[in-house]
Amino acid sequence: MKPPFHKILIANRGEIACRVIRTCRRLGVKTAVVFSDADRGARHVRLADEAHHIGGAAPADSYLNIERVTGAARAARCDAVHPGYGFLSENADFARACAGEKIIFIGPPAETIAAMGDKSAAAAVAEQAGAAALPGHRGAAQDDATLRAAARQLGFPLLIKSCAGGGGRGMKIVREEKNFTAALASARREAQNAFGDRRVLLEKFIAQPRHVEVQVFADRHGGCVSLFERDCSVQRRFQKIIEEAPCPVLHEQTRAAMGAAAVRIARAVNYCGAGTVEFLVDGDAFYFMEMNTRLQVEHALTEMVTGCDLVEWQLRIAAGEPLPPGAAQLRMEGCAVEARVYAEDPGRDFAPAPGVVTAARWPAESQNLRVDRGVDRGDAVSEHYDSLLAKIIAHGATRAAAVDALARALVQTAVTGVRTNTGFLHRVLRSPQFADGKVDTNFIARSGDAFTAADKMQAARARVMAAVFLALPEADAPASVWTGCPGWRLNQAPSQCFDLHGGDGARFTVTVNGDAARMQVVTADGESDVEHAGRDGETVHAVVDGAPADALVLRHGGVLDVFTDGHRQTVQLADAGAEAVDETAAGGGLFAPMPGRVVRVMVKAGDMVDQGDALLVLEAMKMEHTIRSPRRGAVTGLQCKEGDSVSEGAELAAVEADAP
Repeated sequence: MKPPFHKILIANRGEIACRVIRTCRRLGVKTAVVFSDADRGARHVRLADEAHHIGGAAPADSYLNIERVTGAARAARCDAVHPGYGFLSENADFARACAGEKIIFIGPPAETIAAMGDKSAAAAVAEQAGAAALPGHRGAAQDDATLRAAARQLGFPLLIKSCAGGGGRGMKIVREEKNFTAALASARREAQNAFGDRRVLLEKFIAQPRHVEVQVFADRHGGCVSLFERDCSVQRRFQKIIEEAPCPVLHEQTRAAMGAAAVRIARAVNYCGAGTVEFLVDGDAFYFMEMNTRLQVEHALTEMVTGCDLVEWQLRIAAGEPLPPGAAQLRMEGCAVEARVYAEDPGRDFAPAPGVVTAARWPAESQNLRVDRGVDRGDAVSEHYDSLLAKIIAHGATRAAAVDALARALVQTAVTGVRTNTGFLHRVLRSPQFADGKVDTNFIARSGDAFTAADKMQAARARVMAAVFLALPEADAPASVWTGCPGWRLNQAPSQCFDLHGGDGARFTVTVNGDAARMQVVTADGESDVEHAGRDGETVHAVVDGAPADALVLRHGGVLDVFTDGHRQTVQLADAGAEAVDETAAGGGLFAPMPGRVVRVMVKAGDMVDQGDALLVLEAMKMEHTIRSPRRGAVTGLQCKEGDSVSEGAELAAVEADAP
């Protein structure tokens, strides 16, 4: 079949740029990409046929700069531009600029993007198409007094949402009226920084809804189909982390009604290309939320259950071709589940964790397992962009089979140099609530502490497995008294001791008594009985305290990264003269948990504060993070001011505790 285009520009970065390149290679379409100062040598740059530098690391200087992106498309002599998702993907001005350059925009017309890009206008379109929208305030008036009055009339709790975008940015839950003003100001700042538009709307807050979206596709010849739904209810900070298709609790009648409503909404705005209509589901009732006029991050789920390549559909429809024959007769086959692997710290409210990836091991792909990744070893995760590293998608004949395959794939995933959420994802997938399908959009907010608390148990298990790794020779090591009998003692049981530092700097000694058949491992956490231990390269397996245990250990000199059930624990062989870390050295200092920009300072030197009081707000990766006082006392110094850019670990302020 003839390629739909000769060359396209991918106006994006990361895993979606790599994903589009994969389909283009299969179709024989050449690719050009753009990159910022922060992305020189990034994976999407390495994979593309050509790459064009477009500016500084800040999105406004590069990926959000319409003139520079269209200039790159013109310089590369591209037929079309694929916007990916995020950045300019739902920007009507960008679509118009492409048309002005006589370059095809791979997406809907600019007028359609504008009509559905404003959530207030989109809700009106949905209601006219017969789909109910959540009660709320979507008026043009944006002054504080009008919004405050509308909030009182709507009642609390309520949601403040950005009119111009999604992804959790500019979204705040307000449970009491006294918190409305501060939440409104924060939502406006996030919306302005992420989308260049500070307008917000108010909506009724449903306590335990499911987030279900319908994939639609339309061509320029009047064809429009629903490609079924995806359940995106497992979210943190209003952003999806685990999705699945189909939704495990929808009745067939509700599924058909949602699909039909999504098609009516798409037809109402003369849609063309890939789009997603998102609903909140409350029991058997569903409410329109928004329409995303682009490909979704989780589009791979639909591809797995239908066997279609949605990027190919996008390219061919943009080139003027009709929907593929039989598109309306497609059916879902089996179930698919996707997990988003982020560089973040679940134990610190999912704070972004930028850095450099020092090692990356991904599970082997197959017909039923797919890895869409944006980074490899040596790539940087910048604080300027979303911290998504990869998506891992598993397919199975049943939901249970797909979930099990995805959980096993996460265990096989090992990324070092940055913190990731793989352990957290694994525990969510293995939880009884997820297994039963009993989740909603507030599931993580309610249950997240239980999943992060498990890190302590995993850390203890990792230290045991690190000791087993050090105590055992590799499976193919030559047998000798030195390599075949570690810890050998004349007339005594084998015994070995290892001085280690944990990831937090704390020093501890691990003692291993015994051999591979049966050993006792003594750590600071207590004693563990280990049987049937073995080591095959970087993999360790054993029975620990009666339960099977496996670990992947990546060693870099004296540093060991130990992965148990997706959880990563770093330990380091201690020098004999190393001293333990003085945990009191930090005193009353408060330090930046990640690189970012100080957007608000609420105190001054000398102020008295209580434990938990908000001191300042740090913005990182377009999200705001409130720094709170750890104790009651006096602010003795501020090391930053509003507008400052700070690095991870930089001292921001200090609070001197009250005298007892």
